[in-house]
Amino acid sequence: MDALGRFLEILIGGLLSGVLYSLVALGFVLIFKASGVFNFAQGAMVLLAGLALVRSLDFMTAHAFPFWIAAVLALVFAGAVMALTAYFAERFVLGPLVNQNDLTLFMATIGLAFILQGAGQIVFGSDVYPLNFYPTDAWIVLEGLFTGGILINKLDIWGGVIAGLLVVGLALFFQRTKTGRALRAVADDHSAAQSVGISIDWIWFVVWLASGLVALAAATVWGTKLGVQFSIVFLALKAFPVLIIGGFTSVPGAIVGGLLIGAGEKLAEAYLGPFIGGGIEYWFAYVVALVVLLVRPQGLFGERIIERI
Repeated sequence: MDALGRFLEILIGGLLSGVLYSLVALGFVLIFKASGVFNFAQGAMVLLAGLALVRSLDFMTAHAFPFWIAAVLALVFAGAVMALTAYFAERFVLGPLVNQNDLTLFMATIGLAFILQGAGQIVFGSDVYPLNFYPTDAWIVLEGLFTGGILINKLDIWGGVIAGLLVVGLALFFQRTKTGRALRAVADDHSAAQSVGISIDWIWFVVWLASGLVALAAATVWGTKLGVQFSIVFLALKAFPVLIIGGFTSVPGAIVGGLLIGAGEKLAEAYLGPFIGGGIEYWFAYVVALVVLLVRPQGLFGERIIERI
């Protein structure tokens, strides 16, 4: 029973860690699904949102604001910063590049990533800022069944709740709203969408704003877990295999991909680590992503890629 308890604790911890990866991957999926652009700047958007949140929260708590009022105002401020970022991205980066090829747009997002990283650290600072937005203690469950029980971190639970709400909200947005359907039309063909009266400028602003708000949600969790610091940018690297496994156009796929990666790397580290050496969780996700690319390039939930000639 103790072996089963250890397995369940590792599995549950891995699944919940995977949800945190999915929070970052959702921003990539949102922009790619709506505009066909692979947004290399998503990690920088998480950093910028986290810096805006933690610095405004620290400022207001230092001036005797009650925590929950300060938290709400800080979220509003960070949301406004992401709205300005969305406007900047659409107006000065992507807007002038409408109907350009995918590689050009991808390179533009790389440049945008460095701009956001530099601007965020110039305006808000470059130190490591602790963010205490969610409880970080743990629950011990099933003590009656397993010796010592199973440890579950409350922060991971919050991450799962936020990811679930985002998936439901985004699914309803894409399927039930006029703007959501227009987003899919723009992703399919920019010129055709323009010819039927869809405003590319407005659509791209909306999708970058939504992606910025998703980045803000991810920043609240990862900032609490790691502190708001420059290394958050590199979370985007762990989101890549999640995207490859789940599919670049699938919101549920981002969640499932994160769950598979999170559980797989923790179980592999625990059970294969003693035989082949430690550090498996640093490269396990990329090996799985490579296998998926060879077997099903569009991902488990992605749409089959059809090139127009």
